[in-house]
Amino acid sequence: MKRIAIQGIQGAFHEIAAKQYFGNNIETVNCEKFKQIFELVSNGSVDYGVVAIENTIAGSLLSNYNLLKESKVKIIGELSLHITQNLMALPGTTIETIREIYSHPIAIQQSMEFLSNYPHIKLIEWSDTASSAKKIATEQLHNSGAIASKYAAELYGLQILASEIETHKMNYTRFLIIQRNSHDVPENNKASLCFELGHQPGSLVDVLTVFKNEEINLTKIQSLPILGRPYQYSFYIDLEWKDRARYDIALNKALKIVSNLSVLGEYVRDEKFNHEMIQI
Repeated sequence: MKRIAIQGIQGAFHEIAAKQYFGNNIETVNCEKFKQIFELVSNGSVDYGVVAIENTIAGSLLSNYNLLKESKVKIIGELSLHITQNLMALPGTTIETIREIYSHPIAIQQSMEFLSNYPHIKLIEWSDTASSAKKIATEQLHNSGAIASKYAAELYGLQILASEIETHKMNYTRFLIIQRNSHDVPENNKASLCFELGHQPGSLVDVLTVFKNEEINLTKIQSLPILGRPYQYSFYIDLEWKDRARYDIALNKALKIVSNLSVLGEYVRDEKFNHEMIQI
């Protein structure tokens, strides 16, 4: 049975992502902090880790980019999960009797349009969505609610008072699947890279032009300050290709322009996300 490190407890969106990627026959190792996931994967205590990297509403989880670079683990897959937020409470509770709601701050932020209809309710930020649901259940808080997944409501025996309360329905979180070592497979068609550049004018354009000329599609670019080196930055990019040979050519050309280039992972693009975007 595969052991998968996730952030949060049972019922968290990370567990949902892990089960969608690997199937139900897994053992999840719950971590409070993302750093713990990278440590467990790096030292071989687990087989894989699942970490969120960006959300279509809240943006990138910047600290996880640094953890990717520092830990030396490899990205071996990705999964985009459609996130829906739900208000839940103990059976028999009504919205009118709720006095406080617990949830992760991002979940609260994503549900503010709905929550603005209930100004009498106090919003309390909690460590994650699933643990807020568990708190309501284990402590039998009759005048409290939680915002979490439908899966969490089922696990902890809570009643859903309002479904899909997120303001923006196109709410997706992209998760990366990480492993201690990479495995090259012919189906790989996406890569995540990290590199640094000098201060020469146009240096970023030069490296991006290399990929453009080989018809390599740039799907994301993120810059982050380099710790201890003021006003210097690392660049993180995601690339997709149809012809692996042209990607290899572009990578070799880029090595002549950039410094400290790291291939964070080469993997198969999640096609499910593009399909769902068309269907919605």
